[in-house]
Amino acid sequence: MRAWVRTVCLIAVCAALVDVACAADMGKAASLADALSVMQSHHFVDLTHAFAPGIPHWKGAPDETVKTLYTVKKDGFRINEYCHVGQWGTHVDAPAHFHEGLHTVDAIDPKEMLMPLVILDVHEKAAKNPDYLLTLDDVRAWESRHGRIPRGAFVAMRTDWAKRWPDSAALANRDAQGVFHYPGWSKEVLKLLYEERGITASGHETTDTDPGLRTTKDDYSLESYILSLNHYQIELLANLDKVPEAGAIVWVTFPKVQDGAGFPARVIAIVP
Repeated sequence: MRAWVRTVCLIAVCAALVDVACAADMGKAASLADALSVMQSHHFVDLTHAFAPGIPHWKGAPDETVKTLYTVKKDGFRINEYCHVGQWGTHVDAPAHFHEGLHTVDAIDPKEMLMPLVILDVHEKAAKNPDYLLTLDDVRAWESRHGRIPRGAFVAMRTDWAKRWPDSAALANRDAQGVFHYPGWSKEVLKLLYEERGITASGHETTDTDPGLRTTKDDYSLESYILSLNHYQIELLANLDKVPEAGAIVWVTFPKVQDGAGFPARVIAIVP
């Protein structure tokens, strides 16, 4: 009799646990559905340039070529062959771009592709000084308005350099002596963001992390620093002027290239 009672009680407990588990699963499903509904109710801003032959790119990269292999008129479908370097257009730079043994494109965790978006807006300063470097004061000013930069954020430097697209000469801003003049990051800011604030990734509108004065001398030490931490970055972002300094979410996507060092990306901001 006691054994039978214990059995019935055990069955009842198990049934209750199943009910709780089902309710929890339903709650999770509802939560994700609600989250999707909220995101879809907001404004989506494409932070990506369309790429094609002739677009602005790093000085050492060859131009893209496109070959049409099949056409709708002749074959009933169209297939194009695209030939370009990995770092083409708006693109991701994986840590392996500069450092052997660190993450390749396919090793980047998908959880690192959906992040709070922080915009450090220095476009007015860059307009007055094309060699402008992001400063700690710029970060402090942002935090005085919006609070501490959230851990796991994507931090983008807005300079409005993207408005020069697709004029390669305007983006490079080369003077008569062949020196590039475009804004960039500073080591102090990058160390604060990655080592103290714990951000996930960063990006900018120019072709390089380092300012033009450095890249003229083939100095890419700031880009190397970011990638050495096993974090990725996005270059040649667009439409940062259409996104608020705080409150948005960024969705960074790119193909899963096996052993890739970089590849064109699609970057989308979800704006409140």
